[in-house]
Amino acid sequence: MTTLESPGPTVGVVGGGQLGRMLAEAASPLGVDVIVLDPTPDCPAAGVSRDQLVGDFDDEARIQELAERADVLTFEIELADQDALERVREETGVPVHPDPATLRTIHDKLVQKRELEGAGVPVPPFRAVEDAADVREAIDDYGAPVMLKARTGGYDGRGNVPVESKADAEAALEAVAGPAMVESFVDFEREISVIAAKGYGETATFPVGENVHEDEILRETVVPARSSDAVLERAREVAEDVLEVMEGRGIYGIELFETRDGEILLNEIAPRPHNSGHWTIEGARTSQFEQHVRAVLGWPLGSTALRVPTVSTNLLADVEEPRPAALENVERILEAPAASLHWYGKREARPLRKMGHVTVTADGDETREDQTREELLERARGLRDAVAFESQ
Repeated sequence: MTTLESPGPTVGVVGGGQLGRMLAEAASPLGVDVIVLDPTPDCPAAGVSRDQLVGDFDDEARIQELAERADVLTFEIELADQDALERVREETGVPVHPDPATLRTIHDKLVQKRELEGAGVPVPPFRAVEDAADVREAIDDYGAPVMLKARTGGYDGRGNVPVESKADAEAALEAVAGPAMVESFVDFEREISVIAAKGYGETATFPVGENVHEDEILRETVVPARSSDAVLERAREVAEDVLEVMEGRGIYGIELFETRDGEILLNEIAPRPHNSGHWTIEGARTSQFEQHVRAVLGWPLGSTALRVPTVSTNLLADVEEPRPAALENVERILEAPAASLHWYGKREARPLRKMGHVTVTADGDETREDQTREELLERARGLRDAVAFESQ
């Protein structure tokens, strides 16, 4: 039996960026407090959280202080130190979800792929590489191009370098600048993702989203994905198989490829709320952020049902160099029907930095789903393009 009192439970979050901010926003109506740990004073989550501890993601003393003020620990960034989290859990008895073991697996893309392949999850052919000769050998075996990936630290496409020919191997390794792996290039029809939740003795998956990337950065998510029912069901099955491998409760962002022949291959996993799930705030019965709070606390999961077809688009800073964040023409979004603006509160705009997102939902009387999704995508892009970051 779940009993809610005042004050309610406290969730300690390692990381206070936009994901921490939206977690705190979702926790509040449930009577749940959030305290975040982040190295940036007055981080995006600070304004909507009960408190912020200023410290690095691997500051074990600060993580322990966070645990002493929380009923459960979680994280919104993979830079959280899994060893520190594990030691703090042992010393304080405060649970950590997802489990630090999962974070350890996710940290290294090569380890991640090996573990999932061993569990029968379909993945592209891959291998570790030590030098340019290994990359050239992979091109011999897989064909060109191949995708060279940093094993650790990469996000938003950073650390992913396509290698078009053997002559590019040395330069690609220099760009990755660290331990690397190679994957065969997937000739995909579309990139899709499943936001999946692992709760206390139950799992749940949200409708499959279709992701549009440019320069390896997510630009838009269209829900439902524009694919066949059979492909969408297969994507959901693969996501459920992934959840069986992951340890600990919470939201998992599971990125997938739909190949030209309709097969599903795993790309990567994020053990936290994911950019491709932001649409759930307006588009689903329960947002991915509320679902994460429910899951880590061991509460019953909420409904993942789609309200209406939905599109979300990221607001990326279109600046050439860092400058104070100022977005112009915001009234274009605020005046638009069925559009919702989310501003992350970051103080500085940097080139292609995610500063917010816009969600557009279908009207209740729009029944032709295919046409509706195309119209929503066009509408979302128009609103995104109507605003601009102030030039100086």
